[in-house]
Amino acid sequence: MNYFILNTDTQEFINNNLNSDITPILLKGTDFPTVETKEIIEQIEAKKRCEKKLPTWFNAANIYYPNKLNIEQTSSEVTAKYKSELIKGESIIDLTGGFGVDCFYFSKYFKTVEHCEINESLSKIVHHNDKQLYIKNITTINVDGIEYLKNSTKKYDWIYIDPSRRNDNKGKVFFLNDCLPNVPEHIDLLFRHSKNILIKTSPLLDISVGIGELKHVKTIHVVAVNNEVKELLWILEKDYSGSISIETVNLKKTKNEFFKFLFDDEKKLESEYRAPLTYLYEPNSSILKAGGFHSVSNQLSVYKLGRHAHLYTSHELLDFPGRTFKIEKTVPYNKKEIKASGIIKANITTRDFPETVQNIRKKLKIKDGGDIYLFFTTAIDNNKCIIIAKKQ
Repeated sequence: MNYFILNTDTQEFINNNLNSDITPILLKGTDFPTVETKEIIEQIEAKKRCEKKLPTWFNAANIYYPNKLNIEQTSSEVTAKYKSELIKGESIIDLTGGFGVDCFYFSKYFKTVEHCEINESLSKIVHHNDKQLYIKNITTINVDGIEYLKNSTKKYDWIYIDPSRRNDNKGKVFFLNDCLPNVPEHIDLLFRHSKNILIKTSPLLDISVGIGELKHVKTIHVVAVNNEVKELLWILEKDYSGSISIETVNLKKTKNEFFKFLFDDEKKLESEYRAPLTYLYEPNSSILKAGGFHSVSNQLSVYKLGRHAHLYTSHELLDFPGRTFKIEKTVPYNKKEIKASGIIKANITTRDFPETVQNIRKKLKIKDGGDIYLFFTTAIDNNKCIIIAKKQ
């Protein structure tokens, strides 16, 4: 850490240039004798990324920022707050502390919090920032969290760990065994130090794959923010062998959406199918990720349109965890029907349909936007159809 970055004039320069083009600053340089231009640029870029993601840090004075990659990898405040409210106790250790956002929120529900971070610079930054945020019950330890546990006899109410992927092949299935730390390899070590483990993983991890790799999974939380899945949270309890509860949440500015089901029950259930009725429902992204498609149909008393489309319908308007539409008309998929409707502008969604939105727009000459929604899908009779609807 270069503490001269925290000087008043340097901080003023950083704050005044948060929305500036940094290229001229890089070319011209800065006049601070104790701080390099590169360091100032790093602070500007990192702080700017915190404005919406980490407003508590952004709005606090004398916060020191790591490089922007650390900010990109950390939990947002909204997801950190959600996970902190799932657990509580006297003590918790975060084995992969990072920028310390999760620990900040854990400190509100635990008497003592230990933040382990192998990167010495990042560990010092978190220690400094905790002081600026008036947090007194977090102990920062510059150490590999797994190695720390191996050499410790301490017990904790909870252990938290956020393994990072070693090979970031986006879109491909990956395994927890491919992450650092390797949680499945060290699971017995973790349970020697706590009866309760909370693991955060990327939403790209397949839930069935994760269940197969881990022991004693009790609950899995699928967390979305404004309909974008951000993380999976795995709660493990020592010696637990019961049903696994899948709990989905879509955190929104107005009203959060919740839905939960049992993993094993979903395999046994079957949906009822119908042609489009009065209302159309599209589950939010957390439900789509969780795969509770038959559970949605059974719990909410809605009919499924097709086996793989994951769209639902009902006669009566329901409070549904996702988007709701009033169906105006359902027509077979062909150019003639669309032309007859007179629709030249609409929002298009495809579900279990062989063509892309781009190809459909080009073929049918439909512009994007407006208040009409077109769902191109495959019905239970295996026929392609278009549902014309308006958002409720």
